[in-house]
Amino acid sequence: MAINVIPTETKKVCDLHLEAQPDDTFELDESLDDGENDGTPDVISLILPSDICGERLDKVLSKLVPQYSRSRIQQWIEAGFVTVDGKTSKIKTTMLGDEKIEITPQAAPDENAFSPEDIALDIVYEDASILVINKPAGLVVHPAAGNWSGTVLNGLLFHRPALAQVPRAGIVHRLDKDTSGLMVVAKTLLAQTELVRQLQARTVKREYAALVWGTPNSTGIVDAPMARHHRDRLKMAVSHSVLAKTAITHYQRIATGMLERFPVSMMACQLETGRTHQIRVHMLSLGFPLVGDTLYGKQHLARFFPRQALQARQLGLIHPETGESMQWRIPLAEDFAALLEQAGMPSL
Repeated sequence: MAINVIPTETKKVCDLHLEAQPDDTFELDESLDDGENDGTPDVISLILPSDICGERLDKVLSKLVPQYSRSRIQQWIEAGFVTVDGKTSKIKTTMLGDEKIEITPQAAPDENAFSPEDIALDIVYEDASILVINKPAGLVVHPAAGNWSGTVLNGLLFHRPALAQVPRAGIVHRLDKDTSGLMVVAKTLLAQTELVRQLQARTVKREYAALVWGTPNSTGIVDAPMARHHRDRLKMAVSHSVLAKTAITHYQRIATGMLERFPVSMMACQLETGRTHQIRVHMLSLGFPLVGDTLYGKQHLARFFPRQALQARQLGLIHPETGESMQWRIPLAEDFAALLEQAGMPSL
């Protein structure tokens, strides 16, 4: 269905005052309106006044359709959802007047952030209060900029619609996109509150399998506060800034091997805290970056594995309602197990 847009007040475009006169009406293209709404986006169809001149397309449209921000209009122009005289155009194209503009508005990416999606979830355990999933590598946990859909949260809302009544669909902790492994999800507000309390009290037991370059000491503890990297905002770093938060990782070397001529070590890392990228940053701080970690490791060594070799392998907690001590452990992901075999190590 087409929308006829008529200026309701005097507008200044290209330093000219344009008043809403009959001849200046933004004309409806009747061919776009069949009288039925078939569910497709409404098309805004307008013809610019003849005396409009000299101003770029995005600025003109941000004035004529003020219900949309200029940034959204720019995105639509770039994506081809705005045509000028039937052709796609550029944001900075100069308007001369009398052009026929058609805009097909698109939903903002974040508008569907909390929509259910049929995404396969590997459910390891479930009862009335909690469920535990084995997240595959490559799956984002929670919608955010750049990943407004196709997340664990979207999948949870599809498979368990009642989670729409729980904040963040019951998610209480996250794994990086390319980290696989165990996550617990609360199915009730009471369970979520209790699990958050346990995380804050550091009583949730989380053990990760990590393959690192080099040969660390057999056991150790990294007690090094962390904060956002001062230059690269995508990274975290060990920091003594006032903004840094306590971060503690316990580690143990389980086995050693070789990838071509490079030594590698299989590590069991237990988190006492749960900071973003904690194991990756802490192992790097010791001089042993994770295999496959292009953000913190060496780019030329990424050929050995397409992601960071990290898996949340074991999870232990107190059931939020029964008080029972519970624990889950999963095998290594297939790609991780194959990497160990390549390094001459057994799949532990």
